[in-house]
Amino acid sequence: MVNDNTKKFTFSNAVKVIIIFGLVSLFGDIVYEGARSASGQYLQLLGANATAVGIIVGLGEFLAYSLRLLAGTASDRTQKYWLFIFLGYGMLIVIPMMGLTTSWQFVVVLMMCERIGKALRNPSKDTILSHVAEGQVGTGFAFGLQEALDQLGAFSGPMVFSVVFMLTGKQGAPEYQKGFLFMIFPFILLMLIVYLAFRSVTKNNLMEVKETAHTESDKLAKVFWIYTVFTFFSLLGFAQFALIGYHLKAQAVMPDAQITIMYSVTMAVDAVIALAIGFIYDRVKKKSGNKQSGLLTLLFIPFATAAIPFFSLSSSVPLVIIGLVSYGAVMGAHETIMRSAIADITPLRKRGTGYGIFNTAYGVALLIGSSLFGFLYDNFSVGTIQIVVLVAEIAAVVVFFIMRSQIKKDAEAASA
Repeated sequence: MVNDNTKKFTFSNAVKVIIIFGLVSLFGDIVYEGARSASGQYLQLLGANATAVGIIVGLGEFLAYSLRLLAGTASDRTQKYWLFIFLGYGMLIVIPMMGLTTSWQFVVVLMMCERIGKALRNPSKDTILSHVAEGQVGTGFAFGLQEALDQLGAFSGPMVFSVVFMLTGKQGAPEYQKGFLFMIFPFILLMLIVYLAFRSVTKNNLMEVKETAHTESDKLAKVFWIYTVFTFFSLLGFAQFALIGYHLKAQAVMPDAQITIMYSVTMAVDAVIALAIGFIYDRVKKKSGNKQSGLLTLLFIPFATAAIPFFSLSSSVPLVIIGLVSYGAVMGAHETIMRSAIADITPLRKRGTGYGIFNTAYGVALLIGSSLFGFLYDNFSVGTIQIVVLVAEIAAVVVFFIMRSQIKKDAEAASA
């Protein structure tokens, strides 16, 4: 039986909780996306080479995504979702600490800690957010709105460094340190809003509402595994911004303040695409009557991903801008559809596990791709990187059509 309090959870309450989660992501992104916009240039300034940066970024992404398997499984088993959320966001304290050192090795340790924190919090946050969305507003809308607010923070964070560079007229280690130290203020606000989110969800007994129905299968569908393979190949060819930022600074394509501003631009594109793709994703599902059909909106991702290194690793500012717009579009689609789709194609009691498995593949792809790109940048050429990206994205397109065929088979079986 559902108690009287749980019946009060309505559409307006759902939107309120989604917005609060969006504010959590907004301030979280001010902190860590601000740091990510400057990390590649900072490491280059402190003496790291492109190979090291590629491996560092790849390892960080691997930790951020692969450890979600453990965090997701543990959160499902213990039901301690909020413990993981508070711990994960609390670890963002390491970002201001990056302003206390000029040792690139210690900066790397702090970067790894931040990525581990992301792994701890995301499966639990996504599980709760999917509970909010189901039956109320639609997962595409929920994750699209949350991602848009998220990217508002990702737009604002890099501007902190740009302002520091412009006000001081310098772009050395002390200026980067000032930018990192400033992040203590949005971090404090972040933790206060995390507590507000906790209060809002528990007040409505949200988890009790969703956990009353246990009629669905616990088996992960075949389309889940195909979708995971598709995502793996599409991300294998995804050039990380830290490498792009390293290239722009090393080749003096643009000044440091402009590099961080450009990262803000990519985050703005991410926000717009997140809202649009979330709306389209829900419309496609509704029109077809099949939750899996939203995955068909993903076809553009391999093509946009393939374009990134051809433009962003050039020495032409206009071409770099085109590449970074593509970067933002890909990120917006991944972050919205990735999280929406897992909620739609995994059973409720296996959702944290599903997010964990999927994100492990996500992290492995980013680790391999980033490490390989850094090595190729140092030892071969940008052209070699472009060839590798094309091969990976062609593989992703092939898997997409396999996925489309499986979705059609599942729809026919369901209607039979």
